[in-house]
Amino acid sequence: MKRFIYALLCIIAMWWCFDRVGGLCMWWLNQHSQDTTSPKIKHIVEGISEDVILMGTSRCNGHYVPKIIQDTLGLSVYNAGVDGSDNIFAQYIVLSHILKHHTPRIVVLEVGNSFLSEEESAYMTTGYFAPYFGLNEKADSVYHLSGDYWLYRLSYLYRYNTKVLANITGQIRHCWDNAEQGYNPNPKPLHFPNLSRWQTEDFEINDEKKDYMCRFIRSCHERGVFLCFSISPSYSLVDSDYYTILKGMASAYNVPVLDYHTSGLYLNHPEYFKDASHLWDKGAKLYSSVFASDLKRLLNP
Repeated sequence: MKRFIYALLCIIAMWWCFDRVGGLCMWWLNQHSQDTTSPKIKHIVEGISEDVILMGTSRCNGHYVPKIIQDTLGLSVYNAGVDGSDNIFAQYIVLSHILKHHTPRIVVLEVGNSFLSEEESAYMTTGYFAPYFGLNEKADSVYHLSGDYWLYRLSYLYRYNTKVLANITGQIRHCWDNAEQGYNPNPKPLHFPNLSRWQTEDFEINDEKKDYMCRFIRSCHERGVFLCFSISPSYSLVDSDYYTILKGMASAYNVPVLDYHTSGLYLNHPEYFKDASHLWDKGAKLYSSVFASDLKRLLNP
């Protein structure tokens, strides 16, 4: 029995050492990776200081050109959009890390129906932020919901399970070289998209998403941050009630919504789009000018 206990303790000690040393190695790789998300998340957590923060998924990352918006508003701007993070949980993590060390004047959140609807992979991209687990209690609350909280607490290596390949390839392939103030332009496509139609569907609201959307809004209002929701153009037709539930919640909290999808902005210009959901650099620059002017009117009615 003593030998068994001794062997078990040795295995636990070896696992603990391997996990901690491996975690330190992965931390170094994460901090020096030039993949599509790691440098931006590092700036969000450690050094963001701009007046205007643009938040959202790849549609934010590739649609908003900070320099154009900055020139219009006369305020510093950073694009904090993270590819794949089209859920309110990931955005709440981003906001929590920002508000821990900085209070911006304006936050613009690029939203979609996925921010409130039921879906199977709601927490998929929250793992992008796991390397910074333990630094922010509010951000860590999301991991209680996802079921990863104790796994992240017990294992340093597990915190990198979502980013391990990206962190390794990011040492060789520098995807961040063309980024400016967080904006990473989409390239011109070989073929422009065909016009599609997105049908309005009655979806079930996820109560946890609704709760975290309320937390997101309250966090901004409590710090005196001007919050605006934005829905950038897509090359698709939608009914006028496509975003009714999302807009209703925004209205309940007096959050303005700039909706360019329902209005059909650039539907006569397929050459501005990379695909049905994304503008490429040419379209993004044109859209950023329109958006900046509209945002300025909201700030100075």
